Amino acid sequence: MAEVISIRFRGGSKNYYFDPHGLQVAAEEYVVVETAQGMEYVKCVEGNHEVPDQSVIQPLRSVVRVATENDHKAAAYNRKREKEAFSICEKKIAAHHLEMKLVRVECNFEGNKIIFFFTAEGRVDFRELVKDLASVFRARIELRQIGVRDEAKMLGGIGICGRPLCCSQFLDEFIPVSIKMAKTQNLSLNPTKISGTCGRLMCCLKYEQAAYEDAGKRMPKTESFVDTPDGVGNVSGVDLLQEQVQVRLDSAPESPRRYKSCEIRVLRSGKGSREGIEIPAERPPRAAGEGDAAPASRYARRGGRDPIAVPSVLAAGGPQEDEERRGNRRRRDRRRSDKPAQQSPEKQPFRRESKPRPEGGRPQKAERPPRADKRPDRAEKLPIRPAADTTAEKKAAADRAARQQSGEPRPAENRQPNRHRPRRRPRGKGPGEG
Repeated sequence: MAEVISIRFRGGSKNYYFDPHGLQVAAEEYVVVETAQGMEYVKCVEGNHEVPDQSVIQPLRSVVRVATENDHKAAAYNRKREKEAFSICEKKIAAHHLEMKLVRVECNFEGNKIIFFFTAEGRVDFRELVKDLASVFRARIELRQIGVRDEAKMLGGIGICGRPLCCSQFLDEFIPVSIKMAKTQNLSLNPTKISGTCGRLMCCLKYEQAAYEDAGKRMPKTESFVDTPDGVGNVSGVDLLQEQVQVRLDSAPESPRRYKSCEIRVLRSGKGSREGIEIPAERPPRAAGEGDAAPASRYARRGGRDPIAVPSVLAAGGPQEDEERRGNRRRRDRRRSDKPAQQSPEKQPFRRESKPRPEGGRPQKAERPPRADKRPDRAEKLPIRPAADTTAEKKAAADRAARQQSGEPRPAENRQPNRHRPRRRPRGKGPGEG
């Protein structure tokens, strides 16, 4: 057994073993360790403990010291320097017109090396960029191109499940995921449903893949020809989680039924012909404690629990009670229609009661006699004759009579224009041609 402590580097989720060299280090405490890249300021996630020698990779690196106050200040200065380097590098990238996206900047504990992580669709020639950055920071510059999965791991985020991303929390390394896993688990093949924040297939598809593969070995394939306690039929659906199959019986193909894997006998695996298949006379036994298999329904209760008792009002009385209730309702309606309509006190208008004034107060006014409601007779409307301008008519008649005696024609404004259009000549013929 070897005594070690577990530490985790910044931005990573994998634990590494280091030799404490007799130092007692508690969890959540920062230490300075020696690595192949130099001294590093890291966090201890698990204190002194013993592990088997087989799990330790030799040679085992050692812990230099527990972080002091000066180490904390140096680490804070490096974080500030990283923010400045990030903004300067973005400006340099825009000045050189490079197709790359800067993701993160890391500065080592000693401050003599700065690493820039970026993503790009293809290869990028950043030699001129490295020269500009080296002249600005006076340190060793390193540019690393990473993928979209590494970008999501560095930046972090929230998945569609509502929890932090697995890659940024506990995954040591990325596991290969294929679309076949989604098909095996009967998931929707919509890319937006099975893709993560990085745009690739979600890593969690791998978590239950082994259980689905083990259950798939014990369950028949779809379209298999099986024998059930109710007869033979074809498998139309498989539920790997509950280890049940949905079978369309030859006797009732419209209503598929659900059976457990122990209640069926596979006569033919997968698609194929039924020719030459012998159907045994004895049917498979039904599972203990199970009645007749009910038709498969999405609303059926699963898990063998008793149905919830729902009291019904209609079940309390029979048809006689319903008829008596309807008769009572008719008699009440008839009584209400026979009674004279009386205005309810809530709907009556509010009337203020007049109170007599005291003797020394203002005298009351004498009541006025009721006004006679007599309307005057309507006046008869007489027709109004329009007034005619007799002077103008007489003058016009005198002008017409004088014009007739002298034989003068009518004035031009009163003469009607000639509405007859002249005849058009046919084309191609002159005035003297026949």
